[in-house]
Amino acid sequence: MSSLWGDIHFQNPVFFLLLLAIPLILFWKWYKKPEGSANFTISDLHGLGTSSSLRSRLRILIPICRAIAYSLLVIAMARPQLTLKEEEVKAEGIDIMLIMDLSSSMLAKDFEPDRLSVSKQVAQTFVDKRQYDRIGLAVFAGESFTQCPITTDHRILKTFLENLECGMLEDGTAIGMGLASAVNRLKESEGNSKVAILLTDGVNNAGYIKPMTAAEIAKEIGVKVYTIGVGTLGNAISPVSRRSDGRYVFGMAKVEIDEKLLDEIAKSTGGKYFRATSEQKLEQIYEEIDRLEKTEIDVTVFKRYSEEFRKFLFWGILLLVIEFILSHFLLRKIP
Repeated sequence: MSSLWGDIHFQNPVFFLLLLAIPLILFWKWYKKPEGSANFTISDLHGLGTSSSLRSRLRILIPICRAIAYSLLVIAMARPQLTLKEEEVKAEGIDIMLIMDLSSSMLAKDFEPDRLSVSKQVAQTFVDKRQYDRIGLAVFAGESFTQCPITTDHRILKTFLENLECGMLEDGTAIGMGLASAVNRLKESEGNSKVAILLTDGVNNAGYIKPMTAAEIAKEIGVKVYTIGVGTLGNAISPVSRRSDGRYVFGMAKVEIDEKLLDEIAKSTGGKYFRATSEQKLEQIYEEIDRLEKTEIDVTVFKRYSEEFRKFLFWGILLLVIEFILSHFLLRKIP
């Protein structure tokens, strides 16, 4: 059995040796003179015409149809089969809540094009790697809510991530509220391992739940929190005010992240704090979290085979019929 074309394989690949006949036939036809053929010399070709007719030019279709039909019939004899795989997954999946900061400072230009765009993109890549985990999304600014409940439908989760925008919530940085929203969702989950990944670029300045209070609740129900501070060191071009039409006014502003608080939240729950000063660093952080939170997966693969030779047989016979009609009727050559 030979594997070709991805999930297509051939039960009888030895028949492909018959394809070697095609170049042999072409060699015989074009380079070997027929027996009994003779050459004769004409002194002048004037009057015989030098341009070939449309009918004579179309005769090239006859050997082409014949060769393609022959190839298709050989493929049919090789018996192509499509492998249909079914997976039975037995895993103690990890339930993960992504917590994304949507405060206006996430539009700062120290990342290209801005912190939020890069954070969404890197988070989507992370989701793609967690094939068997249930993942949800909570967002916060001056307030917080669950954008997407924990789900195995990663396609819809990535759609929610893609559509995140600053300005969806009242401005501010309610870190405690964001963490509390995620923890509340994880409290209801049935996963044996629960993880929250909190990404922010500021200092807690809003909300009625203190960040450490939310961290204590997370610890109590067994949620491990990884915190990420995103933003360069020093100053960055950031929103400094907002016009009446909703557009942000940008200016240089100092990057302020409460790293001490984020570190305390992470350590108190058994997690880890990271600082992302660039897109590359943020990618590395998610890769490290991915390595730290691996899932033990038992995958059993069942294979079924679908016979595909009928398609090749049908088109091969059809081309033979077309070749017969062309050579004996439409493009018939009179000796």
